[in-house]
Amino acid sequence: MEIFIFLIIFAWKNLYLNKSYQQEMKRALLTTLLMAVINGLAAQTTFDVELVNNSKMDAENYPVSIDLQPFGQTIKSAKVTTDGMEIPCQLDDLNGDGVYDELFVLTNIGKKKKKTLQVSLSETGAPITYPAQVYVEMMLTNKKIKESNKQDLYISQLTVDRNVNPYSMLHHHGAAFENDMVAYRIYFDHRQTVDIYGKYKKGLELKETQFYPDKDQKAAGYGDDILWVGETLGLGTLRGWDGQRPTMIKDVEHRGQRIIARGPLRTIVEVRDEAWQQEGNTRPVDMTTLYTLYAGRRDCRVDVSFSRPVNDLQFATGVINVKNSVEFSDHQGLRGCWGIDWSVSEKDSAGHKRETVGLGICLPSSNITKELPADKDNYPFVVNIPSDHLTYYITFASDNETFGMHSAKEWFAFLEEWKKGLGVKVDIRRK
Repeated sequence: MEIFIFLIIFAWKNLYLNKSYQQEMKRALLTTLLMAVINGLAAQTTFDVELVNNSKMDAENYPVSIDLQPFGQTIKSAKVTTDGMEIPCQLDDLNGDGVYDELFVLTNIGKKKKKTLQVSLSETGAPITYPAQVYVEMMLTNKKIKESNKQDLYISQLTVDRNVNPYSMLHHHGAAFENDMVAYRIYFDHRQTVDIYGKYKKGLELKETQFYPDKDQKAAGYGDDILWVGETLGLGTLRGWDGQRPTMIKDVEHRGQRIIARGPLRTIVEVRDEAWQQEGNTRPVDMTTLYTLYAGRRDCRVDVSFSRPVNDLQFATGVINVKNSVEFSDHQGLRGCWGIDWSVSEKDSAGHKRETVGLGICLPSSNITKELPADKDNYPFVVNIPSDHLTYYITFASDNETFGMHSAKEWFAFLEEWKKGLGVKVDIRRK
């Protein structure tokens, strides 16, 4: 490229003293070409990212996030290669200001191995379109549509004021997101419960079923809602704690949900509660929860942050006590169950069957005040957050899956390996 630029400059200089019209046009053309090449070079940034897995386990579908802030506010597209092969990547605007904040990839790195990613950032063009491996949707109920359960009023975010409950105005009652193995949804009300959708076969389904498959879709092997949650903790919902029981997130000035990332490799859904005043505490706090689902993984990452340190508050989380379930716990933050129950309330059970599910949650042991015995609703934890942030993980399986686990023994063995995998940390270095 440097030789090409030198030749253009040399030709331009040789034409400079010639005043003919023809030579003037050639000089103008060469000038334009030179500036285009220089601008093209300025618009490209390339660098390597070294990944080092020093653990004794393989890192599979490992999430790698590259901060783009050092590169300014003009990145428009990106390309990532490794071992000479291009791999899918994703550009995300996390704060909604119109500027890409992170470049994201998923990759596999063997135990005690290294891998190098070659990254190319451009100030021109648009993000490369890769096949979707995840999907997320949020939509208003369209009452004009009567012939089916499907809706078409897609939205990206919604915020409501105090005492406004949009639960029944949102299709599937809040944001829903999936990869080819699992799907989750978050209730948009004072419960903010995490609910689940199980699949029979691998694939993205929510765009077609919208969480509620019709008879033809069920006959074709599509998945369905597989858990009745009511006012329980569902799958790892974080709530308040009043010293005796979990409390709902009722007293808030504003409540919102927002889709931050849509794929192709990860979805991120934000749930925000502004000026939440926990029962028995007079100091309000803003709470923001991010639910991140990656391609190729069952688990969902949960990041909870607060507008101030919350060492004066207590919290509760855990998993629902599924009827007829058996429990597993390592008493160090990993807890789960395997059980069978109706996926809807008893009065709505016509056309449904009992569903067998495995649930799991993994919390940092340092954030657990107490692991409580199971009650009729939950397998609960009392949680402390001495700073202003908590990260934990939730996961599940359906016995309907042709690709998953089908017994408590298999599920609990999976949970133990899952926790070990969460402990794998890859060192990420930009070179």
